[in-house]
Amino acid sequence: MSKPGIKVFAPASVANVAVGFDILGFALEKPGDEIIIREGSNPGLVITEIQGAGGRLPFEIMKNTAGYAAYRLLEHIGATDKPLEMEIHKKMPFGSGLGSSAASAAAGVFAVNEFLNTGLTKQEILRFAVEGEQIADGAFHADNVGPSLMGGMLLIRDNETLDFKKLHIPHGLSAAIIYPHVEVLTRESRGILKKEVDFKDVIRQQGNLGAFIAGMYTSDFGLISRSLDDLLVEPQRAHLIPLFYEMKERALQEGALGFSISGAGPSMFALCDNSAIADAILESANRLYKDKKIPVTTYFSKINQEGAIRF
Repeated sequence: MSKPGIKVFAPASVANVAVGFDILGFALEKPGDEIIIREGSNPGLVITEIQGAGGRLPFEIMKNTAGYAAYRLLEHIGATDKPLEMEIHKKMPFGSGLGSSAASAAAGVFAVNEFLNTGLTKQEILRFAVEGEQIADGAFHADNVGPSLMGGMLLIRDNETLDFKKLHIPHGLSAAIIYPHVEVLTRESRGILKKEVDFKDVIRQQGNLGAFIAGMYTSDFGLISRSLDDLLVEPQRAHLIPLFYEMKERALQEGALGFSISGAGPSMFALCDNSAIADAILESANRLYKDKKIPVTTYFSKINQEGAIRF
């Protein structure tokens, strides 16, 4: 009979948010990953079970995003010999652009932190979660992991030092998420990006990012809408996503504040100032992709302010 343990949940997230490549992201209410941690029989952390991954995730701690994130925490507190068993329950798809590896990393480190009652805050264990996700995509950035662990919408001022600010969320802001069932791996999607961009586009993008943040703090939905225009990354990645521009046009016609790619794609997001608009966009998406015989999953979500939780 297995020993009692604890279960945690870490949510999916939308990264980049059109105007903040690698520095802006927000947490969703669903989907997400669950992890169970319990006392083990032998020294050290081991992964005993992985469900929902179709055999695609390694059991080796040093190669698994959840396992490595947890191991880095154990290393930090001098407890790598602590007998611990981890179960990973994947509740979200790979390569979806919704921060699957980030959710696993956030859940892994959060579960061990809670189980051992270390006294460390979420902010103090964030670095270990980011290091865990780095196993999957090869980049050190917190725009998925940060929201998944901390909740809310985060602006990462500097990824290296993990200096971030949780932004104010205007009342009524919600997201419509559209996930066509094609896989786009983050590592490969990053590889297609140009190393040089037009200086004029950088200036305009800086203006969009600053105005978007100002709009969030003043609940100025008009300013938010005018700001959600990605000039740098969306044009380079849109071709990876079936029917992207057609879906974007439909979302804007329904009244979305803005529409763009979630993370590396293929998932897309529309920010909306009320749930009725979000629902209409999701209905339109389901019709469009059904007509084209492309499997699709849609989600409605408010901004998840809690992030990783124990339940």
